[in-house]
Amino acid sequence: MVESAEHRNQRRSAWRGTNWHNDSVARGKDLESRLERLEEQLGVYQRVSRLMVRELTLADTLQAISKLVQDFTQCDSCLVYLIDNNELVLCASNNPHPAQIGKVRLKMNEGLTGWVARERKLLALSVEAYKDSRFKTFSELPEDSFEAFLSAPVIARNRVVGVINVQHKLSHRHSGAEMELLNTIGEQVGCLLVLARLSPSAIEEANHVELVLSHGHIAPRAGDQK
Repeated sequence: MVESAEHRNQRRSAWRGTNWHNDSVARGKDLESRLERLEEQLGVYQRVSRLMVRELTLADTLQAISKLVQDFTQCDSCLVYLIDNNELVLCASNNPHPAQIGKVRLKMNEGLTGWVARERKLLALSVEAYKDSRFKTFSELPEDSFEAFLSAPVIARNRVVGVINVQHKLSHRHSGAEMELLNTIGEQVGCLLVLARLSPSAIEEANHVELVLSHGHIAPRAGDQK
């Protein structure tokens, strides 16, 4: 039986309609997934901000932040290094490394971590990070054998004061959300370090209005002008 042109066109229209519907459903699901991921990302920022204003030790706060990063990125390791006398010192980890905290040190010109600190740039390696020419092995850390590596500088008052690393045992393609999150966490940790230098009494006694006025961000009242 020969198919009429009208029937053939109807069939093609129905096929196009079905494809359009399927594409719309797929786009809708993708958008929904992205929005959920964005909400998770914002949730991490909020929890880090709350940690910054709580009366916790700096070590406990950094440990909690590394756990938040691990939960978001689903990584196998999150390490925080801080600079001390031109060396990067391991100060926090989501994994139990009590013997290495404060003892693992590398020069600023050593390893992938040192490169991130020197260049002040995000670094993402999705596979065989240990084969990179900038890599340096630390026998104390099992992370040396991990495949994927993501690292961002910790910034305080426009200065690099440390590095935060995220590592996966298996190859892993880092998403834009993961990169953005680590960059922002690096900035938040930098602010935390600045705040940690202030005692509670110093914060209570400080004249914050005078501080803002002295920096010229708010015009003084007419009666205050000399």
